[in-house]
Amino acid sequence: MADTRTIRVEALTRVEGEGALTVVVRDGTVSVAEFNIYEPPRFFEAFLRGRAVREVTDIVARICGICPVAYQMSAAHALEKALGLTLPPGIRELRRLLYCGEWIESHGLHVYMLHAPDFLGFESGLAMAARHREAVERGLRMKRIGNRILEVLGGRAVHPINVTVGGFYRAPRVADVRALLPDLHWGLQAAVETFRWAATFDFPPLDVDYEMVCLRHADEYPMNHGRIVSNRGLNIPPEEYEQHFTERHEPHSTALHCVRQPGGTPYLVGPLARVNLGFDQLSPTARREAEAARMDWPCRNSFQSILARSLEMITAFEEAIRLAAAYHAEPQPSRVEIPRRAGEGCHATEAPRGLLYHRYRIGDDGLIAEAKIVPPTSQNQSQIERDLATFLPGILHLDDTQITQRCEHLIRNYDPCISCAAHFLRLTIERP
Repeated sequence: MADTRTIRVEALTRVEGEGALTVVVRDGTVSVAEFNIYEPPRFFEAFLRGRAVREVTDIVARICGICPVAYQMSAAHALEKALGLTLPPGIRELRRLLYCGEWIESHGLHVYMLHAPDFLGFESGLAMAARHREAVERGLRMKRIGNRILEVLGGRAVHPINVTVGGFYRAPRVADVRALLPDLHWGLQAAVETFRWAATFDFPPLDVDYEMVCLRHADEYPMNHGRIVSNRGLNIPPEEYEQHFTERHEPHSTALHCVRQPGGTPYLVGPLARVNLGFDQLSPTARREAEAARMDWPCRNSFQSILARSLEMITAFEEAIRLAAAYHAEPQPSRVEIPRRAGEGCHATEAPRGLLYHRYRIGDDGLIAEAKIVPPTSQNQSQIERDLATFLPGILHLDDTQITQRCEHLIRNYDPCISCAAHFLRLTIERP
């Protein structure tokens, strides 16, 4: 009779949304490693059909309370391509500044409240605050600065309302943008301290031969623009995304799994992929800190993704300072009119958690006829399961509680964005 060991985590903690984990070990070999997403489907693509073009950015912002800007930016750019729009001068820079704000607030939340407790032995960010109050307060202040950027440019910190196809409903006032600079300068130094702090953590060993996928731009660290590249030779415009990537249904998940074609293989998106493929385009301060830490890049250990996020926070603060300091006049006009015409367009941007792809088809009536949205977490799901299968054999000597903790930690490396919820953990163990 086979010796079978099954570990189930019914609800993962410190992730955005509701997910679970199932691991089955038979005769010392991992036979099942499943990252389960069991939230009901949310049907946003269907909600968008029949909607006016200008409604789209407000609707897709509701997909996520942590990264609404990413959804707005991918949608706006895709629809602007479909309509053949040319944006007013200055809009591109403001959108990049807005994206910096989202990276700052999202990365700050993850590093301090969701991920660092794993390395320091705490069950939550609140528990960690009792021993590391100064660090937690630093992280929360950085997050507030990111939220403030969203307020100034987007109209509010959660689900911004100022972004529209063709620009912004209202250009932010010069005085309000430049008033961000003192906090941004503080935040840059705080982000440097964050990286140095995280570099002292003890990282579990893991070496995975990832196919890393992200945007690459000729002149800047990727956020809103770029070609889709990988460390295995892929180099395509976003318009060719669906020729190289496909979504498929897995019975254990209500979210689609995205894989590379033609082989149907997993791949990695997110901060670790971006830093590995765009190290030379990090901001000067981020490159200096990374080199001083004497880390090996490219890095193939997802536990060290906290360092990649920290380097991206440095880059986001330094870029935000540059953009805010250069903002001397409000764009006139702040948006262009939308023609009523049919068209199709797609675009990809870099959400905090990785590549985000949108495609829209506009009908002859000027309404949305079709929408396709591929979020980063569905692209990372297969790779998360591959990581689990790689990592588990080295920890099977531990008891079930310790294995559970290590596996949850690995999943949190990816900061999976399922939706905004947190639950207590229930673990069921089946033994022969």
